[in-house]
Amino acid sequence: MRSDLCSIPVEEVFAPREGCPLCRMRAMLEERVLTYIMGAAMMEPDVRIQTNRQGFCFDHLKKMLNRRNRLSVALMLESHLTELDRRVFGQGKPFFLKPSAGAGGRSAERAGETCFVCEQIETGMSQLVRNTMVLYENDRAFRELFAGQPQFCLPHYSLLAAAAEKQLSKKYRARCLEDLTRVTRAALEELHGDVKHFCDMFDYRNNGPDADWGNARDALERAARMLTARDPETE
Repeated sequence: MRSDLCSIPVEEVFAPREGCPLCRMRAMLEERVLTYIMGAAMMEPDVRIQTNRQGFCFDHLKKMLNRRNRLSVALMLESHLTELDRRVFGQGKPFFLKPSAGAGGRSAERAGETCFVCEQIETGMSQLVRNTMVLYENDRAFRELFAGQPQFCLPHYSLLAAAAEKQLSKKYRARCLEDLTRVTRAALEELHGDVKHFCDMFDYRNNGPDADWGNARDALERAARMLTARDPETE
């Protein structure tokens, strides 16, 4: 796979100061991987071997099917199904080497647990989180940018906290964890208030023609993003 596929500048992801920067990072990676695999890469032998072996999860198959180049999907699925026939049912093997029904069932189960796109995204995210910690350690301006984020969703808060514990020197570890905790806790408290306000608006005493919803109208969608790192409006 091209080495620049996951080379997203970390500052570019953090600069907008809107939502969780790592959610934005993941979305950019996903778009790059999908564009890559739906293009000429599908005919590269090493990539085809990987997609034949790993296949695709439902979410990414759905996103691929919603794109224009359905022939790309068909070509990848044709060879992936051939690989599954060989692996699960022993197609092309002598009868004494064919898997039993139990072994074939286990192979079929494992086939649904892997996804080429998911693996590429996770690999890219791991590298970008490491780059984030390097920047935090060595760049004062980035530390200020990091501390000025409006929020980190809970899954990415956990990811960054683990990276800080593992990667940062003692000098910067405590500061990074303090920034992470302060930003995430403040965002969670604000979100909690908005969800509570959403609930209160269904009380007949609050639901008049001049009802003040404040920031509560999209509170449930924002809560879903905060809890899962996924956007229910675009998934």
